[in-house]
Amino acid sequence: MAVFSIVKLSELEGTKRIDAEYYKPEYLVIKEKLLKTNFVYFKNLIKEIIHPTEIKREYEEEKQDYLFLLAQNVRPLMIDLSERRYISEEKAKQLPKNLLEKGDILFIRTGAVGDSTVYIGEPKKVIASAHILIAKPNFRISPYYLAIFFNTSLCKNLIIKGTYGALQPEIAPEYIKNIPVPIFSKELMIKIEKLFFKSQNLLKQSQSFYSQAESLLLEELGLKDFKPKYKKTYTANLSDAFSDHRIDAEYFQPAYDEVIKNIKNYRGGFDKLLKHVENVEPNFDPTKYPEESFCYVELADIDSSIGVIQNTNDIKGQEAPSRARRILKKNDVIVSSVEGSLEKVALVDKEHDGCLASTGFFQFRPLKILPEVLLILSKTSVLQSQLKKKCSGTILTAIPKKSLGDIVIPLLPFSTQQKIALFVHQSHEARRKAKELLDIAKRAVEIAIEKNEKEAIDYINTQVGE
Repeated sequence: MAVFSIVKLSELEGTKRIDAEYYKPEYLVIKEKLLKTNFVYFKNLIKEIIHPTEIKREYEEEKQDYLFLLAQNVRPLMIDLSERRYISEEKAKQLPKNLLEKGDILFIRTGAVGDSTVYIGEPKKVIASAHILIAKPNFRISPYYLAIFFNTSLCKNLIIKGTYGALQPEIAPEYIKNIPVPIFSKELMIKIEKLFFKSQNLLKQSQSFYSQAESLLLEELGLKDFKPKYKKTYTANLSDAFSDHRIDAEYFQPAYDEVIKNIKNYRGGFDKLLKHVENVEPNFDPTKYPEESFCYVELADIDSSIGVIQNTNDIKGQEAPSRARRILKKNDVIVSSVEGSLEKVALVDKEHDGCLASTGFFQFRPLKILPEVLLILSKTSVLQSQLKKKCSGTILTAIPKKSLGDIVIPLLPFSTQQKIALFVHQSHEARRKAKELLDIAKRAVEIAIEKNEKEAIDYINTQVGE
């Protein structure tokens, strides 16, 4: 049955928008709910919204003075630094408007519009790209409460409502300024803020545990401070080129062979990867189940900082793209097969068991290795350098399936594997709890909007045991 709303010409909100999408009934209901609260327009809670200065793509992967924050680093209520880019202090001084300050609220301006977070002052010296809008709070209201509000399902839908453009949706600062923000009692907003900071502490713990797992592995292999030397010029034997069927210079980069040599010299020995994992074939066809709903995982849905699936999209079997051909199972490790995103690696948890995944991943099912150890191996230079060596192609450079047979891994003692697995488990558990607290905070705000503050406070107390 068709659903529609009728809007008078006099009620077009001065937006100069006449597209039907803008006036979808659910959007109008959300706006009506917010206008019934004790609200203040966002423009009265900030000094300004800055559209950062454009910069040529001259940032670097090597660490420099300032971190350059890209749109993909901005995730809902967190900054994902699994991919880092940097610029020099000299360039940063040319972009004073782009410099972040503690409490700034960040909105993705173009692309994944709807995602937003707040900068808590860490890491230091961060410059935002032009694809991020920076709202400078006046601190009449906690910016951390504001960030929670902007990430509720209600407000995210309202932000999506304001997008314009077909190929690359965008959001305008003026639209965000005119979003009504509900103002609640000090008691409720302090509880919301506390939940936010508890979640941030858990996220720090999560990263710390993960770093310990990685360090333990690299120390065991003697690779802790190992930095392969990428050479600009080198030679290779013609016989090797013929035997490997490769004549591209990148394949023979000596840095890759340095890593392989270290693995083969490991005191515990080494073996072929495919003797310890099953390379699961992508042979599931969701279109045979047209009305069934699936959660779908793509490369962009991976938080590669600690190797977890961060987001999924719900799709019907009949709507599934042709690349949606993998059914995930708990403890699978999915690894990107596409150059440029090889770091997109994740361990499938219970929540994502049964999800669909893209053929842009390899799907490794552990046989004689702990899944957490396989995750760390896949994310460090142990596998990353070998995968990069195997990449081939021109337009879409990827790893051929047949090349997996040449990849080697070290044979770690089971006691060492257990220690690594414990750190990974603690890391992922801390992140799960952090996400849970943020979900509680968002839901509490929604309850306060839709019902009342008392129910929202009772909900928080019940969920966190206060």
